[in-house]
Parts: sequence; C-alpha cells; structure tokens
Amino acid sequence: MPRINLLPWREAERKRKRQEFFLSIGAAIATAALVILVGRWQMNAAIEHQNARNQIISDEIAELDKQIQEILGLEKQKERLLARMEIIETLQRSRPEIVHIFDEVVRVLPEGVYLTYLKQSGTRFEIRGVAQSSTRVSAFMRNIDGSEWLADPSLQIVQRAGAGGSEFTLFANQRAKVPPEAAANGETVAAKVLGQDIGAHRNAGLYVLRSMGRDQEVGREGCRATCR
Repeated sequence: MPRINLLPWREAERKRKRQEFFLSIGAAIATAALVILVGRWQMNAAIEHQNARNQIISDEIAELDKQIQEILGLEKQKERLLARMEIIETLQRSRPEIVHIFDEVVRVLPEGVYLTYLKQSGTRFEIRGVAQSSTRVSAFMRNIDGSEWLADPSLQIVQRAGAGGSEFTLFANQRAKVPPEAAANGETVAAKVLGQDIGAHRNAGLYVLRSMGRDQEVGREGCRATCR
C-alpha cells in the first residue's frame, strides 16, 4: 500500500533554510564585530605607543633645549670672563702709565694750587682744585700744555672761593703713550684729596684709584702720585 506524506514538509524546509540564513547572518555580524573590535584595539594600542614615543621625544627635546640654554649661558659667561681678563691685562700693562701720569700731575702743579678731585675716563682727565688766583690756574694750564703726558687743557669753571682763592674745573687729554685698548676699555681712575694742600703732603699722600669697580690704595712710595 503506497504511503502519502501529508505533513507540510515544504514549510519545514523553508523554516530550516531561514534559520540557517539567520545563523549565517548572525555569525557574519559577530565576526565583523570581532574584527572591528580587534582592529580598534590594535589601533588604540598603536596610537598609545606613538603617543608614548612622542612624549619621549618631547622630553628629550626639552632636555636638549635646557642644555642649549646652559651652553649659551656658559658661552656668555666665558665671553664676560675673557673681556674681564683682557681689561685686567690692559690695566696691568698700563699701570706704569698711571704712575707716570700722577707723577706728571705733581710735576706740572705750580705753587699756590692744590687739587680736590682728579678723575680719568679713558684718556680724558677732569681736574678740580683751588688756586690762590686765576694767574695760578693759567700757569697750571700752561704747564699741562707743555707736559709729556698731558695735553689740550680746557678750563670749564673758575669762580671765587673763600680767602681770595679761586675754585676751578678743567679738562685735559692724555697723550698717546698708552695702548689704544686701555682707552677702549673705558678705564676710569679717580683720585680725591679733600681740603689739603697736595704740596704739603709729599711724603705721606695716598690716592684712591678706582679702576673696574675696585678700590686700590697706592701710596707715595708705590706710585709717587702726590705733588712735589
């Protein structure tokens, strides 16, 4: 007797195929999601690694910049020290010249004139003092003009002082016997003798020389700077 299948097998077959299709779609989606997740993780790891490298490079650049600044600072300090050494060497070479200059000031100072202030800036001198009369000032200027170390006296101020004297201020230039670099370095030498006749202190006079911000006391026997 023949058998006839009356069950809806075609519907069952379609249902099975639909299930297989959905399973395939789900597997594909899950695989794609997994691939995307793995890719994003790898990308984030690569970005973090690159950021770490960039940070290391930035730190090294900052350290190099710091070292460069330190080197530049050392270079500037070296230049300052070399300039100071050059000035000191120039002053050492010109020290005998200063002695001669002060000796010359003593030599050209006439009787009846005493100094209260003497300043050297480069090769130019500012001289202040008191004289018994304007004639003494004129004699002092003539002596400077005929000096071996000083020249070009220029009277700036002369005015009456107490006891019939005259206060004066004049400028003079140093003759070219000092190396040119001494003047270029802006050497400044100042000497003050306040209210005392230089001629009366030949044996015990002291001058205060200010050179490069340092005070040096030079006695009579060392530089013969006081007046004769």
